[in-house]
Amino acid sequence: MLNPKTNLRELAYVVIIDNIEPIQGSDNCECAVIGGWRVMIRKNEFKKGDPAIYFEIDSYLDPSNPAFTFMEKKKYKVKTQRYTFGGKGNFISQGLLMSAANFGWTIESAQFAGGLVYIKDNNGTPHFPGDNESCFLTKQLGITYAVAEDNTRKAASADKYKKMAQRHGKLFSKQPFRWLMKRTWGKKLLFVFFGKKKDKKSEWPSHICSKTDVERIQNMIWVLNDKTPYIATEKVDGSSFTVTAERTKFGKIKYKVCSRNVVFEDENQKCFYDSNVYFEMYHKYNLKEKITKILNDLNLQNVAIQAEIYGTGIQKRDYSLNNEHKIAVFHIVSNNIKYPMDKVVEICTKYDLPHVPIINYNYILPNTLDELQEFTEKYSSSLDGKEKEGIVFYDTIGQKYFKFVSPNFLMKYH
Repeated sequence: MLNPKTNLRELAYVVIIDNIEPIQGSDNCECAVIGGWRVMIRKNEFKKGDPAIYFEIDSYLDPSNPAFTFMEKKKYKVKTQRYTFGGKGNFISQGLLMSAANFGWTIESAQFAGGLVYIKDNNGTPHFPGDNESCFLTKQLGITYAVAEDNTRKAASADKYKKMAQRHGKLFSKQPFRWLMKRTWGKKLLFVFFGKKKDKKSEWPSHICSKTDVERIQNMIWVLNDKTPYIATEKVDGSSFTVTAERTKFGKIKYKVCSRNVVFEDENQKCFYDSNVYFEMYHKYNLKEKITKILNDLNLQNVAIQAEIYGTGIQKRDYSLNNEHKIAVFHIVSNNIKYPMDKVVEICTKYDLPHVPIINYNYILPNTLDELQEFTEKYSSSLDGKEKEGIVFYDTIGQKYFKFVSPNFLMKYH
């Protein structure tokens, strides 16, 4: 689930169980339904309406926490798994559910909130399901990504204020500085005296575009009731890439080249990969010239091109490319307003930029995720004719979008 405050993915959070369903072929297990997620649990472990702690697929549980000892055989990794129960059934489980009691925590009821149940930890802190401020437990429980590389590739970069504080660690550990750092005006004041131009330069261009994490439809299952047309595009399994151009006060154009979270100073700056594939794509597709033309032709103050880099060594799915990388553009943004996907295709065509493959321009969402799975697996990847990761759906004005990742793809590549 995306944290709306940080726009980063949370791997552990408090939920309410929507339903309990039987699993065909199993006498000892049943299915807990949380939104669009279906998780195998022991029979009678939970009931409908219970609060629980949900760990998303891709999670790596903290081995030092005794509550997770039972996951040792699975190397503490939470993955998409298929269970057949000796050929009697076929159930795909996505995620892990644990109770408050597993951590020695309690379940309480908030009378002021109409009897809403919540989980209270050992510190007495309440964690309300669905509450953006309290439900997330990723950091508190020490949950990281199961794929070690993702912890570097997807990690949030330090902002200019954090970099400033890190440089002056001893000074900024003192109470007056800690007090100022907790306040927006205080951080700005300290930056006047302790900040560096370099820190500002490397700051993410959030006034132009947001970072590129996409919410999964399982966390917004209600969208299946929306029967307006969506544009269905292929989800490319790669690394997020952003290039921005912005006019300055003096008429010059300032450019930035970014990964999912990091703004690079130059092409020699190290990145997660052996070489800086972001600048490699910047030069390969002549993006400085092309983004300048887009900025001028559309008469914009700023613009961002956001794409997926895919190919050799980027993910396990290499799209049959031999020592080569390519891009597929999925967003063009100005002042944090995304262009509709049909306009993205039009711009990419005009300026000779490859865009994500379009599957359907007028797709009506089905009633169930099972039907969506069938639709996803109906089409092979347009990039190499093999299995695709999933589909990203965009509304026709370009402001609402979400993804569905194929469970079969996850079992094969993750």
